[in-house]
Parts: sequence; C-alpha cells; structure tokens
Amino acid sequence: MSKYLIKRILRSLVSVVIVIAVIMVMIYSFLDKRSIFANDPVFTKQKNNSREVYQMQQWEKYGYLDYVPYVDYLTQELKAGRLDEETFKSVSKLGKNAGADSDAVAEYVKKFTDKYEKDGYQVRRLDGIMKGKTKKYQDGGQPQLFAYKDIPVINRLFSYLGGIFSVDNIHNASGDVGERGLEFTLYDPAYGGEKFSPAILGNGTTHKYLLYFDGNFPYIHQNLLTINLGKSYSVNKDVDVFTTMTDSQGSYVRSTVTYPSGVVEFTADDLHSATYSEGSRENGTLNQKYYVDDYTVVNTVKSGMSKMGYSFVIGIIAVLLSYFLAIPLGITMALRKDKLLDKLGTIYIVFITAVPSLAYIFLFRSIGGRMGLPTTFDMQNPTWIMYILPIVSLALPSIANLMKWLRRYMIDQMNADYVKFARSGGLSEGQIFRKHILKNAIIPIVHGIPAGVLGALTGAIITERVYVVPGIGNVLTTAINAYDNGVIVGVALFYAILTVTSVILGDLLMSMLDPRINFTSKAR
Repeated sequence: MSKYLIKRILRSLVSVVIVIAVIMVMIYSFLDKRSIFANDPVFTKQKNNSREVYQMQQWEKYGYLDYVPYVDYLTQELKAGRLDEETFKSVSKLGKNAGADSDAVAEYVKKFTDKYEKDGYQVRRLDGIMKGKTKKYQDGGQPQLFAYKDIPVINRLFSYLGGIFSVDNIHNASGDVGERGLEFTLYDPAYGGEKFSPAILGNGTTHKYLLYFDGNFPYIHQNLLTINLGKSYSVNKDVDVFTTMTDSQGSYVRSTVTYPSGVVEFTADDLHSATYSEGSRENGTLNQKYYVDDYTVVNTVKSGMSKMGYSFVIGIIAVLLSYFLAIPLGITMALRKDKLLDKLGTIYIVFITAVPSLAYIFLFRSIGGRMGLPTTFDMQNPTWIMYILPIVSLALPSIANLMKWLRRYMIDQMNADYVKFARSGGLSEGQIFRKHILKNAIIPIVHGIPAGVLGALTGAIITERVYVVPGIGNVLTTAINAYDNGVIVGVALFYAILTVTSVILGDLLMSMLDPRINFTSKAR
C-alpha cells in the first residue's frame, strides 16, 4: 500500500505540473500579453511614451519579461562606485532624441546598449514628444530608454512552482529595521499586553506576527508559511489568488484595539495581519500616531466568511443531503424495480439529466421566491435560510446521479450468480441484501465521496452566479473574462491538486471497504 501511495502521489504531482505547463503555454505563448490591460483603468490614463513604460513595468511585475530602464543601469553603476553623483545627474538627462544627447550621455547610452544587447536583451529608445514648436514635452512624452528580454515559459513554470510555498524569515524586510530576530511572548501586544495569549513576533520578517492565538476557528493562526498561487491583475489587483479565496468578506467588525504606540481605538483593524512596508511610518502622519515601526499595513476584520468558506458550506451540505436522500431512494428503486416509486424516480433522473442545469436552477429559484425564500445572498444581513435554495439547486443533480448508479449497481448485484448460491445455501433475503448486495453495490458510490467533499471547495459556477453567492465558483469565469492570467493559473492549480487528491482518497476508501481490492503488487 505504501509503495502504491508513493507512486500515485508522484504520478499525480507530475500530472499537475503537466497541466499547469500546458495552461501556461496556452496563456503566455498564444494570447497577446496586452490583453491584461483590458480592464486596467491606470493604463487608459497613460499617454505617449509613459504608456509604453507602464506596459513594460506591469509585464515585468507579472513575470512576462525582465525590464531594465536606463536610470536603473546608472543607479547600479553609482552603487558600484563606477559613477559619481555629479556625473550620474548629468548623464541621466536624455536628449529628445539620440542626436540631441550630450557626448557624456551618448557615451553611457552606448555602454548601456552594448551591455544589454550582449546579454540578449532588446534595447529600445522612445524619442521625446514635444508640444508643438515649444521646448516642453507633452504629457507622458519624455524620452525613454530601456532594455527588455522575454522570460521563457519554462522559466516561468519553474519560478512559479518554486515560489508556491514561502517561509517568512528575519531577512525579508529591506532597510534598517534595527535588531532582527524573533520574540516569544505570553501576553500578546495586540490585546494590550494584559491578556494571556501566546504569540511569536518577528523583526525583519514580512509579517509582524508569525504565530498567534485568538477566539476564531481554528484558534491558532500562523503567517510563517505562505501559499502563493499568483497575483491578480484585475479580479483583486495585486492580491494573491489564495488570499483572494481565503480572506473574509462582509461588513466590518469593530473592537477595542491597542496599537503598538499605546493608542486605543474602536476599530476593525487586525493587528495580527501587520506586514512590513519600508518607510511607511516616516512618510505617514497617521502611521506615526499608531505604530512604532514600519509594520503598518494591516487588514480589517469582517463579519462574513471567505469565498472558499461560502462555497464549502453550501457544497458540503449539498453533498451530505445528496447521499442522505439518494442512497435510500436508489436502494428502494432497485428493490421495487418497475413499481411506482421506481418509475417516479426514473422520471426525476431523466428530468434532471435532460433539462439544462441553468433552466431548473431558475425554475426552483422562482418557486422558492414565491414561497418567501431569499433568492440572493445578503452579506450585510445574513440568515441561514438564504442557503436553502443554493443547496437544493446544487444537490438536485447529485441526487439524481447517485440514485441512477446505485439502482444500476444494485440490480446488477441482485442478478449475480453468487446471490443465487447464497439463497440456495439458506441465507435469508435480509442477510443476502446486507452482507452481499448492498456491500458490493455501494463500493463504486463510496469512491466518489472524497471528490464530493473536496469538490465543495471549488464552488459551483452556475449556482453561485444565479444566487449571487460570494463564493469561489465565480472567480475563474471572472478571471477568464478579464484576461487575468495569474488568477487562471492559480485556480487551475488549485483545482488540479484537489482532483488528484480526491482520486487517491477514493481509491484508499474503496480498498478499506472491499478486501478484494489490493494495491500491493506481488511478484509471480
């Protein structure tokens, strides 16, 4: 069994890598990378040369290419001591075109060009765009010089996979942060230092709190290990996909908070989420009031669940409801084959299978609305009854599918030869049913349980859209419509991992129920 598990896990990991590689090739090789600006309001405001520069900056930010402005090259030369301050200032000012450069500027432009062309970069110069016959540049029309080189998809793949997990450490924060290190305390400063609540704090780390306790499930929280599925361009700009899926939503939840400076306020700020931002305290008046260092970027506490939370609650209840109803109904249909209940069940199965899901979801939504049930989610005034229609709509196809297959498996087992032998051996119908027919028929059904449970984390696209559920099901379609390639790759990876995990767990569950299934290979 252990050898099987190891081989299956390795094959699954290879499959996941192949899937992500194919998706990356399709996205980053076949799609125009300019499509990421389709819903970027900042891009539409850029003019002339500044638009080109903004494109390069964003493409570098999201891993399309390596972009080096001329000024960055000069800064490197300055830091290396090959350039003094005075020369740096003089050669930084490009002429409106190459012919208008001073001799000193032309010399460093040539050095810049030679250096990066030798390294395989393309060097591009954008001439200044003047206002008529004046000596002033148009908005965004300043001359620009930069080098860039596309990053191969294979490099993107390895870089992406290698960065999925990141461990915070005391060398992450840049700048002068004082003495770097970790601190363990039994009295969390976020509670004013008066409440017994152990925590581990860092200085020089990205997160201030690496480990802490609070009153929210699962009660112990950590920021030491971070999952990075890729940053969003537009769906939730500059926020990682995993964070988008797991951050809470809804209205603010305020409480009494004691800031590091000692100021006490009634606010929704979550000090446990504080992250480092170099120079933020020095450059912000409010930050100077509340904080004593540059750990000033905090999230807010909200009343609702995360996207993944809403999807999982609806999905897992729908799965439980499906098995709770489908198993007894499927068994009854098989035992009463061709009787009234079997015919009614068959009509239901045919209806759910034949009618498009969108149609019957809207049908039940209309019926539920007339009965007074909420037809959309209200995150500001949440009630348990708003879950009813989404759960019912999601459970309907699962119930029909489980009923169909369980009925089929039951009838196959009832007609098997071993059942006839069992009857001839004197076993009662009840014993035959419990020990043989049901046990064998239920095995294929059990295989789908892990897929149903883990699939609840992925959400339901159509159901969540119809009932305006703030879940994860809508994330992928929104990302595709917005050309948000980072989210597409991240969600695809998430789905792929859940899929292969559910298959492995399904196999293990089947082997536990059926001793005839053995994954151990024996030498012949």
